[in-house]
Amino acid sequence: MIDTEFINFIFKTETLVTIVASLGVFATVVTFIIPFLEIDRTSNRIRAMAIERNKMLSARLKASKNGTESVLIRHNAHGFMRDVVDKFNLKAKFENDELINQLKMAGLHGQAPIYCFVFFRMIMPPIVMIAALFYLFATESSEKYSLITKLFIAAISGAFGYYLPNIFIKNRIQKRKNSIKHVFPDALDMLLICVQSGMSIEAAFGRVAKEISTQSLELSEELSLTTAELAYLPERKQAYKNLGIRTGVDTVQATATALVQSENYGTPVGQALRVLAKENRDLRITEAEKKAAALPPKLTVPMIVFFLPGLFVIIIGPAIISLMKYF
Repeated sequence: MIDTEFINFIFKTETLVTIVASLGVFATVVTFIIPFLEIDRTSNRIRAMAIERNKMLSARLKASKNGTESVLIRHNAHGFMRDVVDKFNLKAKFENDELINQLKMAGLHGQAPIYCFVFFRMIMPPIVMIAALFYLFATESSEKYSLITKLFIAAISGAFGYYLPNIFIKNRIQKRKNSIKHVFPDALDMLLICVQSGMSIEAAFGRVAKEISTQSLELSEELSLTTAELAYLPERKQAYKNLGIRTGVDTVQATATALVQSENYGTPVGQALRVLAKENRDLRITEAEKKAAALPPKLTVPMIVFFLPGLFVIIIGPAIISLMKYF
């Protein structure tokens, strides 16, 4: 049986405030300590991409010896998740091209993320439903709702839990898109400089991936993976298309399309990159102008709420004090 006194103690306002304050202090301390304890993420990610590239090349060589045309680079999911998903044959029901593309755009490659996604898609509804039922039946609020209302809230919570993995993936995709979109114009300029200096497109991608890692690890990963694909895929066009699919960013997809057309028609890569770099710079300036134009309407309410009251007090306050002497 659940100790009612303990539950009531946990959900008291004073206890909740203490817990929240403790978590805030802990988060603050961790925020200051982690930068001193954190290992160089950039070096680790670049090293991991180099290892991934070597694996791809080894797999390609092995495939060519066996006479196969394509190789899927697989990562082993956790044994328990994999066993559960395979036992209920859930992977075949949930896996499709849209899911695979979304996971790629979220930076999750291979088979392991698919198993993890399907596993959490299956277990999150009952977990969230049980948590909702526990809160509704074991706290002081249990008397406020009828049984039907509690069951309805639990069912809604279960449906929300079913979509939690999708929300997580979409949030991760949006963060990666913002990071890539913000840095890509600079990366495109560097790519143009590398190509014009005489580098091959593979070497240019590799160099830009290394240089851009300090600004965006996400874009650095994608460019490093593209470098590996340019080395082992039979056609460069497929590597360019994969880059556009994995990022999901319009400017990157436009660049990939231009590189594919350059490969098809034999036009100079430097010329295509020069036009794209100029378009991206103009697009960045246009977006900055839009943000600047939208700033005055956004500042209207804060000015009225925070600035004008203080201004009125400063202007009218002395006059009111002077008038109060006569009353």
